[in-house]
Amino acid sequence: MTSLQEPLTPKEKVAFNKLQRRLRREVGRAIEDYNMIQEGDKIMVCLSGGKDSYTMLDLLISLQRSSPVKFELVAVNLDQKQPGFPEHVLPEYLEQNNVPYHILERDTYSIVKEKTPEGKTTCALCSRLRRGSLYGFAQEIGATKVALGHHRDDIIETLFLNMFHGGKLKAMPPKLRSDDGSNIVIRPLAYCREKDIAKFSALRNHPIIPCNLCGSQDNLQRQVIKQMLQEWDVKHPGRLENMFAAIQNVAPSQLADTSLFNFADLEQKHGEVKQQQRLDVVNLLH
Repeated sequence: MTSLQEPLTPKEKVAFNKLQRRLRREVGRAIEDYNMIQEGDKIMVCLSGGKDSYTMLDLLISLQRSSPVKFELVAVNLDQKQPGFPEHVLPEYLEQNNVPYHILERDTYSIVKEKTPEGKTTCALCSRLRRGSLYGFAQEIGATKVALGHHRDDIIETLFLNMFHGGKLKAMPPKLRSDDGSNIVIRPLAYCREKDIAKFSALRNHPIIPCNLCGSQDNLQRQVIKQMLQEWDVKHPGRLENMFAAIQNVAPSQLADTSLFNFADLEQKHGEVKQQQRLDVVNLLH
């Protein structure tokens, strides 16, 4: 991929190589744990121009070169027609690095600005329009998987956003089927920390394209959650790791969702257990 910023001192090169190996290992583990990629997959890598999606593309290309499982990668950028969007940046970057790509042009920017009341955040509508465009295009090009650049911090932030503002205990799964049932979505960076991704992207000198919609808003609840988690990470090392581990280690019987656990029939089940115990004793005596 792109060359590293020069010059790097020997110590910096060692640190970069260590970081690259860790990120690659974490991506490989997530892919294995959730069976994200199978033989012959055509993976549509959604490339926004931000640090996360650039890093995801870099690591998937690296894994593709050494993986015994053969799969295809194609980068797709959704040009939402934001004013001042540098249309040349991504094509030049992808051509320079011999990455097959498509630029999908959809004027979702105008729709979002028209439909969003003054002072309200644009994220929800923008996200729905973006997902709809990308999922539809994945079917057009025959992609079997859609890869998104969400990382571990995004997943934890979403957990708290849903708890604080949605009244739901849910986050972002590393792998899911889209609501319309037509696409399998994967998040290869699910185990990666944002601060590691930021360091990697800076050393890779990725040509970052800022977002002029959600990225420029100062009233986002996600930013409040992000700041809270960053403070916890500094003051309480290991807390974020424990929270992500909790997402992977759910005990439905210790929560309160009657659709996940049959609380109503606990008495009956207790009686069945006692009866089975009595039968076991009788069988032992005989």
